[in-house]
Amino acid sequence: MSDSRYVVGIDLGTTNTVLSYIDTQKAPDEQRVEVLSIPQVSAPSVVEKKESLPSFLYLAAGPEFSAGGLDLPWAEGRDYTLGWLAREQGSKVPKRVVGSSKSWLCHSGVDRTAPILPWRAPEDVPQISPVMAAQRFIEHLRDAWNQEMATDDEAARLEAQEVLLTVPASFDAVARELTMQAAVNAGLDVTLLEEPQAAFYAWLSNQGQDWRKTLQVGDLVLVCDVGGGTTDFTLIAVRDEEGDLVLDRVAVGAHILLGGDNMDLALALQVSAQLRDDGHDLDPWQTRSLWHACRQAKEELLENLESERADVTILGRGSKVIGGSLKAELTREDLESILLDGFFPECEASDRPKMGRRGGLQELGLPYATDAGVTRHLARFVGEHAGGEGPTFPTAVLFNGGVMKADPLRQRITEVLQGWIGAEDDHQLKALESASLDLAVSRGAAYYGMVRRGQGIRIRGGVARSYYVGIESSMPAVPGMEAPLKALCVVPFGMEEGTEADVVGQELGMVVGEPVEFRFLSSTTRKDDSVGTMVERFSEDEIEELVPIQTALEGESDENGQLVPVQLHARVTEVGTLDLELRSRDDRRWKLEYEVREPREVR
Repeated sequence: MSDSRYVVGIDLGTTNTVLSYIDTQKAPDEQRVEVLSIPQVSAPSVVEKKESLPSFLYLAAGPEFSAGGLDLPWAEGRDYTLGWLAREQGSKVPKRVVGSSKSWLCHSGVDRTAPILPWRAPEDVPQISPVMAAQRFIEHLRDAWNQEMATDDEAARLEAQEVLLTVPASFDAVARELTMQAAVNAGLDVTLLEEPQAAFYAWLSNQGQDWRKTLQVGDLVLVCDVGGGTTDFTLIAVRDEEGDLVLDRVAVGAHILLGGDNMDLALALQVSAQLRDDGHDLDPWQTRSLWHACRQAKEELLENLESERADVTILGRGSKVIGGSLKAELTREDLESILLDGFFPECEASDRPKMGRRGGLQELGLPYATDAGVTRHLARFVGEHAGGEGPTFPTAVLFNGGVMKADPLRQRITEVLQGWIGAEDDHQLKALESASLDLAVSRGAAYYGMVRRGQGIRIRGGVARSYYVGIESSMPAVPGMEAPLKALCVVPFGMEEGTEADVVGQELGMVVGEPVEFRFLSSTTRKDDSVGTMVERFSEDEIEELVPIQTALEGESDENGQLVPVQLHARVTEVGTLDLELRSRDDRRWKLEYEVREPREVR
């Protein structure tokens, strides 16, 4: 759809979803990134247009609202709603609100295609899968676009446009594939783009050719993206290539489930202590309501910088509660103190996240980071990825994500980074200005659509991690000991999407005719491994194991249980996932690829 009228960027965020676009039929000097105002239910029977769609979904309880209370211009009789009203219901009926569905979409510890959200909902509450939640948000954008932009023009429908959909840089292949599947289910053909890159593209779009006056050869830009559910770090290097400045994405961080959700909980604990001092002990239902209410209060204070306090109200229990609700307040002083001291503490470049002792039994749920210190995670990321042929520390920083709207938080990270730099030289860290932290990702994605058409500056990068297939060592059986696992590199760091390579070297034995398990691994730190590199020993911090593929490979009738000699051929698809083909001596071929449901198929 490279010849479509519109290029569209979608930020499917943990907290807010945004759609931006460029009309390519306008004159070149008028082709600007615009943000679609999204119709949504803001109160029963009230539809309003807003720049963003809160990423919350409310599953109504039968005749909870008057007939038509959740209707939209394109849908009637719905028993659910997305956006503004759904977010507001979080502090009133939290057991019926699906939030942080994007975090669940990348959680390998659950079946992401099963109806599990709202998590641990009572039996009388319907549930949906994380994939379905993503699909419904995309469908809402599709229908809103078609209502606003394509009323009388079929060619202008969103399904016919070039759509760029953003994902965290740390999303693994399965999470990316599930995101793609949600889009396909909603009728869209999309291309994925990493969120930190999209944020940087937004900065490039605002700068035009002036970006070369701000950045020079040798600069290393840190994109620090702290959103509602995740913390994402990316490094982009500025290099010289035959006299021209070029941009290379050189590193992305590991998946860190640390963001606004964690901060909301910390604020809820603070407010809960206030209520307890007033004689109110909250039950689990009220505690969840308080979590949502504190998120609303936090966003109010971050959006209205002149406000010094925000009310926190939740429904009470019992006849002694005046007006049926409990009230407290969140002050700006408490907000900044909790966030600064708890989540953005001062630290040294040598500091690392604290790994607390883990219990043998844990409640199933989202695998949040064990250390809440964003700055310590940043120290580890910089320590692992900066240096080498470039600077030891970033020379510039670009902030992104709703959490980073707070001036004190940006200032703290800047001070921490400057402290690390100051230990080496007198360079001043450059702070790159973002026009809008809430809208940057979707705006940058739309700009990237124009880059794909040959207009603008492209960030070179390829895949953000190296991929390996696990090879079981050949050794005599030993009681109680599994054969050691080796890691064979099939896709090196930076391999471009749409490219492929033979994995040269020794033949491998592939079991046919019976159930087997193929183990896959990845690394964001081993950047020098090439296709065919065999890693004999490695730690979990260096190379992490992904979800395995379980299948049975069909062979000839007399080959069941035997080893068939094969060589491997790897391909990185256009959406950044891995296809691995196994080729026998007689040119039979089997393909392993990530599928939506488990167990995965061999084609």
